[in-house]
Amino acid sequence: MNAVRVLPHVAAALERRAAVVALETSVLSQGLPVPYNAQCASRMVRAVESRGAVAALTAVARGIATLGLTDEELARFLARDGVRKVGSRDLGACTVQGADGATTVAASLTIARAAGIEVLATGGIGGGHRGAPFDESGGLAALSRTPVIVVCAGAKSILDLPATLERLETLGVPVIGFGTDELPGFFTRTTGLRVPQRSDSAAEIARIAHAHWALGERSAVLVVQPPPADTALDRAMVDAAVKGAVRDAEAAGITGPALTPFLLGAVLAATGGRSLPANLALLESNAGLAADIAVACAAAGA
Repeated sequence: MNAVRVLPHVAAALERRAAVVALETSVLSQGLPVPYNAQCASRMVRAVESRGAVAALTAVARGIATLGLTDEELARFLARDGVRKVGSRDLGACTVQGADGATTVAASLTIARAAGIEVLATGGIGGGHRGAPFDESGGLAALSRTPVIVVCAGAKSILDLPATLERLETLGVPVIGFGTDELPGFFTRTTGLRVPQRSDSAAEIARIAHAHWALGERSAVLVVQPPPADTALDRAMVDAAVKGAVRDAEAAGITGPALTPFLLGAVLAATGGRSLPANLALLESNAGLAADIAVACAAAGA
């Protein structure tokens, strides 16, 4: 029995070795409010398809790990009621218990890899939390062991970005700036942190990833690109908003899986709602770049 259900249109694309991009669903069920999560899903799928690739949402649908969601399933996930936030460690329990689970980057990597997909798009990866050196996203460990190209806008601004970049180095995860020499800060285009490699070509990124894996390395290749300039936020404003949100979370005793959604919500309020359009725009932009890379990967394997 296959561990992952693959919807027919995705399976057909994989069979003919066409470009496929996996999309995580935690951003839809836990990250973005209704109805903006539905807008996000449409914009990301459209961005992928407009570049000649097939979009495949990763999730656990009533106990079935899946690559692709039916319209009815997607509606449930967008409604957000009773949908678990599922990391890689939670996949087994979610499937056995027949639950709906929206997948984080870590769980999405597991599903994408099981189905043979080489490219995943997300907003921002997880990492080390500010002021909590041992509170680290499981996504970093997943990146270190899963050979998939992950396209993002850096790590989420709520995190300790220097520490996260150091951990990626320790874990042997290549970080490539697409059109930038600097690590983006999710909502912001700059952080003052240099990336070790830069590329201005989707085709070159595909070649770099394949060369990395051909040498026996099994880590992901992390591609970071700045959020679109017309919606990106001021770095000082975001930093002040995040510091206030972290203080509020500490005062309220919020930790664990609930922390990231709380912090993102607090930043949304502190920025007067401006972080929401920035988030939607960067997710759409990342999906488009991921499609370009997936098309290049498919061409290389043809």
